[in-house]
Amino acid sequence: MKILITGAAGFLGRRLAKALLAGAPGLPEVTTLVAVDTVACPIDDPRVECQTGTITDDRFTASIVESHVDVVYHLAAVVSGQAETDFDLGMRVNVDATRALLEACRRLETPPRFIFTSTLAVFGGPLPAIVPDDAAVVPQSSYGSEKAIVELLVNEYSRKGFVDGIVCRLPTVAVRPGAPNAAASSFVSGIIREPLAGIDTVCPVPLDTPLWISSPALVTSNLVHAARVQTSDLEDRRMVNVPGLSVTPADMLDSLERVAGAAVRARVRCELDRRIMHIVCTWPGAFDVSRALRLGFSADRDIDSLVREFMTGRRDGRHE
Repeated sequence: MKILITGAAGFLGRRLAKALLAGAPGLPEVTTLVAVDTVACPIDDPRVECQTGTITDDRFTASIVESHVDVVYHLAAVVSGQAETDFDLGMRVNVDATRALLEACRRLETPPRFIFTSTLAVFGGPLPAIVPDDAAVVPQSSYGSEKAIVELLVNEYSRKGFVDGIVCRLPTVAVRPGAPNAAASSFVSGIIREPLAGIDTVCPVPLDTPLWISSPALVTSNLVHAARVQTSDLEDRRMVNVPGLSVTPADMLDSLERVAGAAVRARVRCELDRRIMHIVCTWPGAFDVSRALRLGFSADRDIDSLVREFMTGRRDGRHE
């Protein structure tokens, strides 16, 4: 099996590549993994073929899918905060480049499975307390709008038989190691990661803000599973709300205190940021994932397990 991953040098891309190379039940053995990013993917494996460049260059995009590919994972994107402040860049990377990638896949002799990582930010406006897969998307941010546009493109290219697409609407991934990034949701990891490192930090949204989160391990596992899902099981809905946990920052900080102690919890203070609130507070915090569970996707157990997973990885030196 030949797999292509865009954004392969990023946090999720590296984890996904390693999981696929290790072998996954129900999937053929990976013979070639084309790792696409603006920098080389740091995985030492003879099956990895690094392709360095930008997907905003249509010629580069055409070159990375010029031969047979079985599965395409499209992870590369401009994140939420950056897409909101730089509209043109967000549209160029998140929409135009994705359309070029779909067109490159369209030219393949056999339509590949095309797995697109979307976001809960496609939703906004008045919504039920628990959001179903088929709720209307009314995004309230540039990032959400760009992802919603691509969801429709993946659905249409699949309807036409150009690709065999599935859209995975991912929860916010927490807890991410490393430094904060430009995502509006970056604080969700920061309010756990930084205090555990002895660093004071800020929660920029009200402590009762609903959040939809999942651990890096579960998100990776669910992305691997997306390659196994049968097209017939998707019926005419290519979009899937991937399982997560519905929590608030207060729930996360209570967990931090239970697992790491009151002194660690005390390193977080609430200091509202209207720019971040304008984005994050439009996102729903609970989803009906019954369809995703029927399709074989998995859910985290509870918030304490997420915090402990991060602490264990940090202690064992497994975070990159």
